[in-house]
This record gives sequence, C-alpha cells and structure tokens, in this order.
Amino acid sequence: MSAEAYQFPGEGRGLAARRSGWVPALAGTRKGGRLEEAGFTLIEMLVALAIFSLAALALLRLGGATAANSARLNDQALAQMVAKNLAVETLTDPGPPVFGTSQGEAMNGGRRWRWTRSVMRSPEARIVQIEIAVEAEAGGPGRARLVLFRRGPA
Repeated sequence: MSAEAYQFPGEGRGLAARRSGWVPALAGTRKGGRLEEAGFTLIEMLVALAIFSLAALALLRLGGATAANSARLNDQALAQMVAKNLAVETLTDPGPPVFGTSQGEAMNGGRRWRWTRSVMRSPEARIVQIEIAVEAEAGGPGRARLVLFRRGPA
C-alpha cells in the first residue's frame, strides 16, 4: 500500500472524522448547501497583528521611559549627596558661616558639581538660615536644594 493511498484513522472531512475528534484545521462544513470554512480571514489576521504591534510599541515606550527615569533619579541622588556633604561641613564648622553667598565645586561620583551656599538671617536673631543648591557642571537633571538652620553669631 502506498503512502498516498493510506488514510489515517478518522482522516477526512466527513461525519466519521468529526466523530473521532480529528478534523483538519480548515475543514469545511456545509450549512444550507454552502461550504463554510473554519479559520481566520486575512482581515481578521491583519487586525490582530495591528493590535499586537500597538501593544508591543507601548511596552517599548514604557521600557525607554523607565530607563530615562532611572538615570534622572541617579543624577538627583548624587546631587543630594553633594548637598548633604556640604551641609555637614557647614554644621560641623566651629565658627558660624559668613552672611552672603559663596560658590564652589565638588567632585562626587566621578563628576563635577557646582554648588551655591547662601547664608541669611532668619526671623529668630540667634539662628541663621543656610540654603545650599547643587547642580551638575555638565548640566542635566541632577539638581538638589537643601535648606538648614544653625546657631548664628552670638
């Protein structure tokens, strides 16, 4: 018996094939004398692919936004560390800071940071207000601002 002549059990499109549970993917059925095919049309496939591609693009955008936010948060965290280091230096200095504005540079995280420290009087005469602002020398989103209070000159 040749391979072409052999039929697998239940193979075909007839009633016996349906009863056995095995039916080819695009087996036709007759309804009202008209042959109807089971499966997807080309339009249905195109719509499904369009929906899938929109979902994939949305996920790609989400991944890009997450990476950008992560880099921005890293820069801000480094700027905050620089500001806190300057605050510790200012608070632990034995003498009170001089009124006015001073500027400088600091190295942290392998980057240069510009800082500005403004010392001004507070409503309470014995306390001074110190504002520290830090930003990356190269620019970008890494910025921090810190306000603290310290006992002033006697």
